Amino acid sequence: MRKALSAIGESSTTLLNLNRRLTALTRSGENRNALKLFADVHRCITLRPDQYSVSLAITAAGHLRDTIFGGQVHCYAIRSGLLCHSHVSNTLLSLYARLGNLASLKRKFEEIIEPDVYSWTTLLSASFKLGDIEYAFEVFDKMPERDDVAVWNAMITGCKESGYHGTSIELFREMHKLGVRHDKFGFATVLSMCYYGSLDFGKQVHSLVIKAGFFVASSVVNALITMYFNCQVVVDARLVFEEADVAVRDQVTFNVVIDGLAGFKREESLLVFRQMVEAGLRPTDLTFVSVMSSCSCETMGHQVHGLSIKTGYEEYTLVSNSTMTMYSSFEDFGAAHKVFESLEEKDLITWNTMISGYNQANLGQSALLLYKRMHGIGVKPDEFTFGSLLASSLDLDALEMVQACVIKFGLSSKIEISNALISAYSKHGKITKADLIFESSPKKNLISWNAIISGFYHNGFSFEGLERFSCLLEAEVLIIPDAYTLSILLSICVDISSLMLGEQTHAYALRHGQFKETLIGNAFINMYSQCGTLQKSLAVFHQMSDKDTVSWNSLISAYARHGKGESAVLTYKTMQDEGKVDPDAATLSAVLSACGHAGLVKEGLEIFNSMVEFHGLIPNVDHFSCLVDLLGRAGHLDEAESLVKISEKTIGSRVDVWWALFSACAAHGDLKLGKMVARLLMEKEKNDPSVYVQLSNIYAGAGLWKEAEETRKAINMIGAMKQRGCSWMRL
Repeated sequence: MRKALSAIGESSTTLLNLNRRLTALTRSGENRNALKLFADVHRCITLRPDQYSVSLAITAAGHLRDTIFGGQVHCYAIRSGLLCHSHVSNTLLSLYARLGNLASLKRKFEEIIEPDVYSWTTLLSASFKLGDIEYAFEVFDKMPERDDVAVWNAMITGCKESGYHGTSIELFREMHKLGVRHDKFGFATVLSMCYYGSLDFGKQVHSLVIKAGFFVASSVVNALITMYFNCQVVVDARLVFEEADVAVRDQVTFNVVIDGLAGFKREESLLVFRQMVEAGLRPTDLTFVSVMSSCSCETMGHQVHGLSIKTGYEEYTLVSNSTMTMYSSFEDFGAAHKVFESLEEKDLITWNTMISGYNQANLGQSALLLYKRMHGIGVKPDEFTFGSLLASSLDLDALEMVQACVIKFGLSSKIEISNALISAYSKHGKITKADLIFESSPKKNLISWNAIISGFYHNGFSFEGLERFSCLLEAEVLIIPDAYTLSILLSICVDISSLMLGEQTHAYALRHGQFKETLIGNAFINMYSQCGTLQKSLAVFHQMSDKDTVSWNSLISAYARHGKGESAVLTYKTMQDEGKVDPDAATLSAVLSACGHAGLVKEGLEIFNSMVEFHGLIPNVDHFSCLVDLLGRAGHLDEAESLVKISEKTIGSRVDVWWALFSACAAHGDLKLGKMVARLLMEKEKNDPSVYVQLSNIYAGAGLWKEAEETRKAINMIGAMKQRGCSWMRL
């Protein structure tokens, strides 16, 4: 380098040429070479760095965050008297801003006799970034003139990035009142802060954009589209896109629209993607991420995946992660695994996506094996990794191993992990261990409380679950129970047959404004019905403003439970007449059960026959069982037997359907058919004592006492024991 410099000096090369070389090096990112060249120039006898050389060297030092070299150049600028040049002083401000040295930045600014707009904006922006917001406002208030848009943009952007969105918007308003002309950067910044609660202000800015003539700037159009999507006004977002000039729409514009529509109207998102391709714009990696989340069928997914490979994004980790997520949503885990294996550079999200996909497919063992492989190559897991593992179908040994790994990586204090552990141990019936994790958790949120209350309930400890709910209400940190919490509580009310507690829960829901939740209304209908108060179930149903299919199903089931078959059928017909919700498989099961209890054979057969013809529903085991029970209760045993044989062709041989026929045989004393069904059930459920008890009852009903006694003796021979009954009634 020195020889080259000497040659340059000996020739007629000027300092201007060297500055050009410094400029080229800094612009191409070769900052280390730029500093080396500056040092050689500084040591050269024939050449002396000027203000441009110094400014470029300071810029290179700033890019490298080289404190020592930057300080040396600063000293040279002082000795050589070059600090009087504004661009040298301003470059030094940028250097100290990049170094995060606010004290030096302030001192340097105070040394500038006549700071220009660049000086002020650099100081303001750095003050915000380095956390001295109060100082930024002091500087702003002391400014002799504030008529330059760059200064206002620095304040507006600084407040936004510091989380003071309201102050940022107020500054924008003040700027407008003072008559300072806005630019595209200011418009884009303030529009990015407009969410649902500030839609009116966003529309005002939209009008100002048009009036000021900035609807031709891509960045402003993109910000407007984003603003309307953030405010969930999809129609206006689409309208801005359509009204924007074709020349204004760039890749970012299409990406914003595609991503926004992906969350609301997936099919439209794909249409805009097609427009983008037809417009000759090359999709970016972010384009494919959004488009893949919009694919609702495998055919479209394969096409988009193929296009991503064709355009060279096959090795992009971000795109491959989205591809895996897309295939997992189609339950095509083979394709997801293939993408996973073909990706050379896997990040943590890649591993988490595949583990989550296995969890979604209930392949807990595969998820665990993948985690072990991930651990083996040194990829450090996070809370999402363990959350997916704990949500999968692990056995108890694997669960305890995962918990040990959680502790090893220091993630046991993460509230998401402790909640997942509580749920996982509860599912395995280890409620004591789940409760220990709950009690030892340093932080608890509503999910934590819901997990432990639900865990106690599902493991048969309803009173303990009730105690935890009381503790929730008395907790030091105020946590308001949600609809799910109350639905668990209502299940406990049913389990312990406590109408009084159910009514108290009802009062609590009304007092805290949670009765409007459809989930809660449905739970109350079921609770009152199972606690013997049909009228209150009916009252709750009529008070609900929003009813879904479950609401109607709950009322029909309530009528069925109380033997009101006619009312159940009438409710079923009303549900169809209103046309707001469609019957589902559970609806048909409920109404057929109601017909069975009320002996409505004709109505039941009509409803069963309408399933496929009018509702497109394929009868399942519950429907066949209900209809067999209906025919059996009415004494139509031949028809019931024929229906069982039909069901075997449709859904295969199912024990539930045969049991319905067996119960009918017992009720009507059909010995011949009963013995035949009993033999079949004994083959399928060899150790079920209920078969022998029921057959014994059929023999006894026919007066065959010897056979009845022998059948009961057979129970002892196979070692089966009839389960004892229990009651919550306390004496």
